[in-house]
Amino acid sequence: RVGREEEIEVKTLPVRVERMRKLADDVMELTLKLPASARLRFLAGQYIDILLKDGKRRGFSLANAPFNDQLLELHIRHVPGGQFTSYVFNEMKEKALLRIEGPLGSFHLRDSKRPVILMGGGTGFAPLKGMLEQLMEQGLTQPVVLYWGVRAQKDLYIDSVVRSWVSRHPQLSYIPVLSAPTADDQWQGRTGYVHAAVAADYPDLSGYDVYMSGPPPMIQAAKAAFVAQGLPEEQLFFDSFEYSPDTLKAIQAAQVAAS
Repeated sequence: RVGREEEIEVKTLPVRVERMRKLADDVMELTLKLPASARLRFLAGQYIDILLKDGKRRGFSLANAPFNDQLLELHIRHVPGGQFTSYVFNEMKEKALLRIEGPLGSFHLRDSKRPVILMGGGTGFAPLKGMLEQLMEQGLTQPVVLYWGVRAQKDLYIDSVVRSWVSRHPQLSYIPVLSAPTADDQWQGRTGYVHAAVAADYPDLSGYDVYMSGPPPMIQAAKAAFVAQGLPEEQLFFDSFEYSPDTLKAIQAAQVAAS
């Protein structure tokens, strides 16, 4: 994950899987319970590492806000051939024990009066969800717009929840963007790349804070486009969801086999 660690105490803790809930065919919500005497002090948008028995680790964003820290919420996408995500989807049971390390990363909300643009690709929505919950808890004093880019409508895995937030908060706007809608979607909304939708709507980004998270190609394309449209680099915050080397090898092997 990209970003330096902030001056927050990083802890290694045992956790128990409190709940597993499929949000989509390939997205699992994992709710983790800390020991009764422990709390993880974190900032909205940060992530944790899950420590595997072979010494490897997998990073996942915290999808809940710090004010609601009794449980930790993760959104885990099933990566075909991925060691840990395959375990989550095929073998893991509730009450399983894991070890985590965190909080990690410099992707978190800053104290600013500028209007906010949040842009997520796929499960890059997870840390933005934590940020949104934190902003709503604080009262949404400035305009906030969420762009969520996915392939098809089924990938907007908690779309109804976001729309319920919008109905209750006049300062919050929501723009889902589909890159490959299916015929069954009968989609009437925005299509294409999510960063292109932001760039089209905001030709001058100089007065905004932009937070974005998701696949590296999206992050790279958005950085170039947004800076070209006046966004100061110190007002751009991002988390690039890099695959671990062995997961990347598994994905490439699966792609070769499929071809």
